[in-house]
Order: sequence, then C-alpha cells, then structure tokens
Amino acid sequence: MKLIYGVKDRPTPGRLVLFALQQLLAILAATIAVPMIVGNGMSIAAALFGAGAGTLIYLLFTKFKSPVFLGSSFAFIGSMTAAFAGGVSASLGYLGLIIGAVFAGLVYVVIAVIIKFAGVKWIDKVMPAAVIGPTVALIGLSLSGSAVQNVLNGATFDADLGSYLMNTHSLLSLLCALVTLAVTIVCSVYGKKMLKMIPFIIGILSGYALASVFTAFSYIPGAESMRIIDFTIFSSMEWYPHFTFLEVFDGSLTPAEGASIGSYIGTIAVAYIPVAFVVFAEHLADHKNISSIIETDLLTDPGLSRTLLGDGVGSMVGAVFGGCPNTTYGESIGCVAISGNASVLTIFVTALLAIVASFVAPFITFLASIPSCVMGGVCIALYGFIAVSGLKMVQKVDLNDNGNLFTVSSVLIAGVGGMALTFGKITLTAIACALILGILTNLLVNINKKKEGHGEGVAADAAGTAEAAEETNEAPAPESVAADTAEAEGDDGKIS
Repeated sequence: MKLIYGVKDRPTPGRLVLFALQQLLAILAATIAVPMIVGNGMSIAAALFGAGAGTLIYLLFTKFKSPVFLGSSFAFIGSMTAAFAGGVSASLGYLGLIIGAVFAGLVYVVIAVIIKFAGVKWIDKVMPAAVIGPTVALIGLSLSGSAVQNVLNGATFDADLGSYLMNTHSLLSLLCALVTLAVTIVCSVYGKKMLKMIPFIIGILSGYALASVFTAFSYIPGAESMRIIDFTIFSSMEWYPHFTFLEVFDGSLTPAEGASIGSYIGTIAVAYIPVAFVVFAEHLADHKNISSIIETDLLTDPGLSRTLLGDGVGSMVGAVFGGCPNTTYGESIGCVAISGNASVLTIFVTALLAIVASFVAPFITFLASIPSCVMGGVCIALYGFIAVSGLKMVQKVDLNDNGNLFTVSSVLIAGVGGMALTFGKITLTAIACALILGILTNLLVNINKKKEGHGEGVAADAAGTAEAAEETNEAPAPESVAADTAEAEGDDGKIS
C-alpha cells in the first residue's frame, strides 16, 4: 500500500497527536501486561515510562530512520519471574531485573559489533529457522499455563482429576475472559480502521465492563463471590512511577537461603541470555517486515548493527526504569502499515506520550484494576501469536531433510518436556536448554555442509556459465524452454 506519510515526513500537529495516540493505544495492552503478569509489585507506570525512554534511545541509535516502538517483551516473562524465585528479597529481585536486562542488552551489543565487522552470514549458520522457529513457539507455549490460570481465577486444580474444580467466582471469571477474547477476535477479523488496529484495547474494555457489572452485584449480601474487580485500589493511587532502580535501594539485597549473590547472578544470566538470542531473531523478522512497508532496507540503512544497538541499549534503559526488557512491537509495525503513516516523528511523540501518561495516576490505577481473568483472555491470543510466529518460521523449513527434522524435534521435545537443569545454584530454563540443544544439533547435522556447499558452488558456476551464454544471445535448448514453461504453469497453480 502507498504510504500517506514517509519516514521523514511531518504530519500536521493535529494529525501528529492523533497518530501518536493511535500508536500508544496499539502497544498499550501488551506493554502493561508484562509487569501485571510478572507481579511482585512491579509498577505499570514505570514499565510504560521505560518503554517510552527505551524507544527514544532506539530512535537515536537508528538516526531517526526506523519507525518502530519498543515495548515490554513477553519473551522475558519467564526470565523476569526467575529474578524473584527462591525466596530472594524484593530489592534483590529488582536488581536482578536490571542485571538480566543488561545481560540481554549486551548480547545485542556483542552481536552488533560482530555484524559490523563480519557481516550477517554466520547468523543463519548458527541459528537458522530450524532452531529459532521452534524456540519462539516454545516461548508462547511455555506461557500458556499462566494464561489458563488467569482465565480460571479462583478455580482449584485437582491433580488426581487433571482438571480445574469450578465455582461461582471462577465461572464468572471464565465468562469475562471469553468475552474479552471474543471481542478481541471480532475487532481484529471484522473491525474497520481504528477497531482493527486496537482489538486488544477494545477487548479489555469489554471484559472490564462485564466484570464491573458482576462486581456491582457482589455488594449484595451473600454474593461476594461475584466480586471480580478490586475497586479499593483507587483509594491508594500510584501518583508517580515506582522506578526499578529506586526499588533496589528500598531494602536489603538478601539471596535465597543457602545461596550467594554470585550464584544468583549466574542464575539470572542463564535465564536472560538464551532468550536474548531468540528475541534477536524476532528483531530480524520485525525489521525485515517494516523495511518492506517503508520500501527501505533498514538492515543496510541505518544498518542491522545500529538497530541492534538501539534495541539492546534501549532495553537496558527501559529495565532501569521499568524492569522490563524491551523489544520491537508487531502492533506498532501493523499500525504503520494500516494507517499508512511511517513518520518517525509520530514514534517520537508516542514515546513522549508514554512517559507523560506514566505520571497520570487515575489512568495508571485504572490499568492496575484490570482483573487477571480479563488479561488472561487477552493473553490467550497474545501468547498464541508468539507460538504461531515461531511455527510460521518452521513452515519455511524443509522437514523432509533429516537434519532439519532432528533439529526441530530436539528443540520441541526438550522445551515441551520441561528440560530445565540445575547445576548447584544455577538453573538452565527449559527454553534455554532447548535452544542450546537445537544449536548443537544443527551444528552436528551440518558438519558435512561445507563439502556439499562446494558441490553447490560448482553447480552455481555451471549456472553462471549458462547465464553468460544467454547474455551472448545463444539460443537455449528446447528442453530448457519446455521445463521453464512447465514450471511457470505449475507455479500458477493451474497445472501441476
């Protein structure tokens, strides 16, 4: 589609604000969902502030050439939860969030430096789609249990039956979640213009409205189980963001019993670093996508090394303020495509709006009051999108090749089977183990590729000779013409 505003264009002030609000609404639900899911007192306002600050850093590194907003990354939810695991003090947990984001950001920085001097061909060899695709899918699948628990808020899981025992509260929670999911789907599939761009926001508002009706009836004596929303939090609004770096100094840095600070940092490292490599693959995919929309290759101008530095350093800055590592948002890219507005100035104003909104207490308190069942309904779709995006990568892999088949199988079984390993006080998450196993398997099955590549090179030389002959107006063989015609007809889908 033809862009209304190019990357360097400046919309009129009125339109600029509307476009910025549209971008903010598009990324809002996912950005605030991460701290709400992780819990442990994380501040929604601080996460929103961190997303805005991280985006500004990204724009600076990319020389204001890439119209992409950075928001809280769902891929790191498991890593962030690990920062608070084992009974560590809250202050140490917040410090772990910052340290983890620094580890993840450094992965980007190191890759950016390598790419700057060595190019990008090595990436496809170490982490091809056969490794990254199933790993991305695992991230979504690993979070599915959290979504279901939120949807069935109040239900008790019976291990013997292998199912949840429902009650009045959990049934109403399920209804709110299903309404949220249904409205989100309808807006996304059948909506027009604004409705299609912000289906998650409309879905959340619909679920919240239904939950409010149930909560209103809960004040009738004997109907307390209908209380879905805790409106008492409006009596203690968060008038300013509780920045992560300030929370670190608000208590003692006490590790889990029997552990040391060193082992804790090691655990954080192995929880964050492998996931950073997976998010790096998403970074590549998102920038290829936006490049096709704006018809400018961002991997060459400003360059992949710059986009990675912007993403990595932006994540560090975002986590210092909000605790959440950031990532490029598909919602933001989709908003650019649908609206036809690729103006980087719009992204800049959106980042400023996110920072300002984080200080608007009533708005932030409303976000905090959204019940977990409503967020669960949204997360069914959000987590599913992550899993499906990984499966889309696998779609392009030739699974008739035994090497690819072994690689994908190893990743999926290790991840779904929960191959989490603990060495002393350091734990490798299932996703980390799956990714490492996938990389090792891929290297193993491709040991002889160098020789095969030589053969392919000979074939390429032969093809080059044929091409040269064509350029000298030599007539092609009749068999070649027939083969080309048959191939063209087959591609058209009429003759196979």
